[in-house]
Order: sequence, then C-alpha cells, then structure tokens
Amino acid sequence: QVQLVESGGGLVQPGGSLRLSCVASGYIFRFLVMGWYRQAPGKQRELVADISGGGSPNYADSVKGRFTISRDDAKNTVYLQMNSLRPEDTAVYYCNAKYRQYGTWKYDWGQGTQVTVSS
Repeated sequence: QVQLVESGGGLVQPGGSLRLSCVASGYIFRFLVMGWYRQAPGKQRELVADISGGGSPNYADSVKGRFTISRDDAKNTVYLQMNSLRPEDTAVYYCNAKYRQYGTWKYDWGQGTQVTVSS
C-alpha cells in the first residue's frame, strides 16, 4: 500500500493562488501515476489532474490554464499549483497514487486537504 500525506490547503480569496503537496511512500515513486482529485459538498469526486513518471500531465477542462501538476521523483512528491482560483474550486482535494500490483491496477488515497476560495 502507498502512503500519501498532503499539505498546503487553506482559505484564499478569488484570484489567489495555493500550492498543494503530496509525499508518497511505500512504492517506487517513478512507477506511480500521481493525481489530484477533488470533491465538493454534494458532488462526486472528480479528477483534477494527473501525471505519470516521465509522462505528460493531464488536466480537467475546468482547470486547464490555471492549475499545474508537477512531480519531483527525487523527493517522492507531487505538487498542484493552483492559480486564478475561483469559488467553484472550493473542495476537499485528495492525492491519489495509481500503480500495478499482481496484474491489476491499485489506487491509494491521501486523507484530503480542504481548499476554500472565498472573499
């Protein structure tokens, strides 16, 4: 099992920025597909962005041009830089690790970090 610890959430005004971090342990990091998901009250959890080791990032349409996902394999860490934040970005953000184990895909989750965009 991959252990994930997130940090960096908080309260920010519309138009502001935040950076989320997620440190992974328990697996060879470069083999992990790392992602950020979010879940707003009353809504389903949705993919925000993901990135594989050495691969291109993938973004939800709603965050393209505003959010940037990156990874530092030397630090076992994935980041989500969030700029031009909007009230509709308010949600609990979850770090996700996807990997192959015994021929199947496994998914592990962090505990979540709250992001609130409000004036």
